[in-house]
Amino acid sequence: MTEPGSAPRARAIAFYLPQFHPIPENDAWWGKGFTEWTNVVTGKPRFDGHGQPHLPADLGFYDLRVPETRQAQADMARGAGIEAFCYYHYWFQGKRLLNRPFDEVLSSGTPDFPFCLCWANESWSRAWSGRDHDVLIQQGYDEADNAIHIAWLCSVFQDPRYLRVDGRPLFLVYMPERLPDASLLLEQWRHKAIAQIGIEPYFCAVLTGFSTLDVAGLRALGFDGVVEFEPNRKHFPASKNATGRIVSLLQRVLPTRWYDTLRNSSWLGKRNLNTVVDYVSYVDKRRMRPSLDETTYPAVFPSWDNSARRTSATIIENHDPVQYRRWLEDAISRVELRNAEHRLIFINAWNEWAEGCHLEPDRLHGGGFLDATANALAARASIVND
Repeated sequence: MTEPGSAPRARAIAFYLPQFHPIPENDAWWGKGFTEWTNVVTGKPRFDGHGQPHLPADLGFYDLRVPETRQAQADMARGAGIEAFCYYHYWFQGKRLLNRPFDEVLSSGTPDFPFCLCWANESWSRAWSGRDHDVLIQQGYDEADNAIHIAWLCSVFQDPRYLRVDGRPLFLVYMPERLPDASLLLEQWRHKAIAQIGIEPYFCAVLTGFSTLDVAGLRALGFDGVVEFEPNRKHFPASKNATGRIVSLLQRVLPTRWYDTLRNSSWLGKRNLNTVVDYVSYVDKRRMRPSLDETTYPAVFPSWDNSARRTSATIIENHDPVQYRRWLEDAISRVELRNAEHRLIFINAWNEWAEGCHLEPDRLHGGGFLDATANALAARASIVND
């Protein structure tokens, strides 16, 4: 076990979106040359003081096929005290999407920066919601594919840069309840991993606003830990606008299935029905919650505004690096006295630009969120080390 004095206060992991390069599938679905930047540059203010578009600063409108870009990202993250990137992993019964940047990270051995994977196991649709109608590619499951999938994952787990918890490779599942039999799958994957690489993975379920199970329910499926995901509509403070208050009321009174159907309806999607929430109020509410158990890992986000991607958007306004640091310090305080291996905190996200959710420098705040991250992770370290 690592002693407190020799370990950082927290192991900060940033979610990483690889959709900043063209692929044939997106060319066919959205038009030639489509990348995440295609959405980003369409952002427009919807009311006075609305901070759209979010435009990149230091790294520009990069292409993740360029190795110098990937190296620059790793250098920035390391400078901010971030331990690893958590790459979104898209696996559709053996078909992988948006995989080129990660494949090149694996094959080249650079950047020399830790990483782990989060399986984003949901269907892709034109509504960016994973709903069943208007599906572009369906997320499916079968036993033969499960065996192929874990065999491929084990080859990745053997990379010396792969992030580990108690010596075990960390692997996240974004939509655990959608696995047909999660308990059986995890049991099979553990046996196969032990046979192939001599150790079982450290499996974490992701708890989102769409989760139907709580922390205890997810752990009962066989997951070793639970990663909280933010933002989560269940954690929203009171909305600042009337439309948002109506949406919040509907979520509380309607059955989950009915609410999801309404939220993802094409009729609603065509109407400019925004939910506007105050970032400071969100942070204050999350800082007041109870403590977490040893294997539940908190998450924070620097900002959120998906109006560049969705017609009916969620806009969390008044974000700034000072308030973000307050929240990040709270997350750190919840893990810093744990066994050093389990001091995981997650940041959403490194580069979700079309959702207005990024640590990478932009033209409004510059590197303010990176600086806040570095300062929070370094602050009061002497207290822990004494």
